[in-house]
Amino acid sequence: MVIDIWQLLENVHDPEIPVLSVVDLGVIRSIIQTDGGVEVKITPTYSGCPAMNTIAQDIRQCLENAGFAPVKVSMVLSPAWTTDWLSEQGKQKLLEYGIAPPIEPLASSKALFGAEPRVSCPQCQSTHTTMLSLFGSTACKALYRCEDCLEPFDYFKCLR
Repeated sequence: MVIDIWQLLENVHDPEIPVLSVVDLGVIRSIIQTDGGVEVKITPTYSGCPAMNTIAQDIRQCLENAGFAPVKVSMVLSPAWTTDWLSEQGKQKLLEYGIAPPIEPLASSKALFGAEPRVSCPQCQSTHTTMLSLFGSTACKALYRCEDCLEPFDYFKCLR
């Protein structure tokens, strides 16, 4: 039965990146099924993520429509979400959607020596790219530009 719930949650998508399911995003921490209903524990990608209320509501509606009721969705802040929780399928979906998937932490020790991560352009795969802004269309993304094809693109920040 819990497996069915995981499959159902593949149909609940991130409202900010609609190609990613909440399962791809890795925000589902656990599913607890009891005689009295279902509890789904989720972890936000960051503590101020404005999409989490919508995601919680969509999870509740999805499971209630499938006959699981009552459904409780709880927020779990520890351990903090990391991009390591993104599924490989999710990273591929990001790339196909035009968002460069996370490759390494922006706050890594390499930054101390002027070595920024080599983010590949999702359009032409060139690594000749430049970060224009630490913040892109949402706080979890940075804005880059490809110096070869000149296309701007979002990079999903690496958080660890």
